[in-house]
Amino acid sequence: MIDGVARHTPRPRVSVVIPALNEARNLPHVLGRMPADIHEVILADGYSVDGTVTVAREAWPSLRVVRQSRTGKGNALACGFAVATGDIIAMIDADGSADPAEIPRFVKALTDGADFAKGTRFAEGGGSTDITRLRSLGNRALTALFNLCYHTRYSDLCYGFNVFWREHLPALGLDATSPPSAHGDGRLWGDGFEVETLIHVRVARANLVVMEVPSFEHARMYGVSNLSAFSDGVRVLRTLIIERQRARHVRAMEEPSTVEPEDYLASRGTAPTSRPATDGTPR
Repeated sequence: MIDGVARHTPRPRVSVVIPALNEARNLPHVLGRMPADIHEVILADGYSVDGTVTVAREAWPSLRVVRQSRTGKGNALACGFAVATGDIIAMIDADGSADPAEIPRFVKALTDGADFAKGTRFAEGGGSTDITRLRSLGNRALTALFNLCYHTRYSDLCYGFNVFWREHLPALGLDATSPPSAHGDGRLWGDGFEVETLIHVRVARANLVVMEVPSFEHARMYGVSNLSAFSDGVRVLRTLIIERQRARHVRAMEEPSTVEPEDYLASRGTAPTSRPATDGTPR
């Protein structure tokens, strides 16, 4: 039982999940910064064609590789989370923008009492050499909207370095096994870059205790980033709107969807009467 044992042990096991698509040039650096005592590193590969898997295995011989069931970053994370065996799951990008050496800082937030440790570039000790002024302004606006909707006090919504207790995985409602959709690009809701915002929405709705952890974002090492200030901002906004609509529909129908976290919330016997703290003090 994770909650009854792992939280009271000094060294919980950490599974690191890295979604990757053609990141062979970046992964040696990322894996070279990985703490030596990590329980397992899981590469969720999107069928890379540049030798990503081979290079990663050379850099981390005990690497576990899982192939995506569909496409997109969200699906890669879902597939990696599904096979993780550690007490704690850390999600980190493969492009070198986030530093795996910071993972112990996130783990400490969890062992100090948080359910979910969320990276922030806008707290003392954090920062970024990659974010533009336009992206920063957009992030602040979207963060303010999120805080208004979910009564949180986040300082940085749009950052993908997150670490959480594996026992809370059901709250995220991510689907790793369903076949691709027969429509459009075959992706299901949550399979794309919207996954990060979706995770934060569902963490807030499940009333998990969140602690923000200062983190420094570096520029992508090699390759071209897919980030776009406008399109990514629209994606975050769309995710907030859709998730609120889905939640209202579930409450109206009194019939939880297979990808909604209400069953998980009910199983914990909790209601969202308090909200995550982001000032370093779990509550």
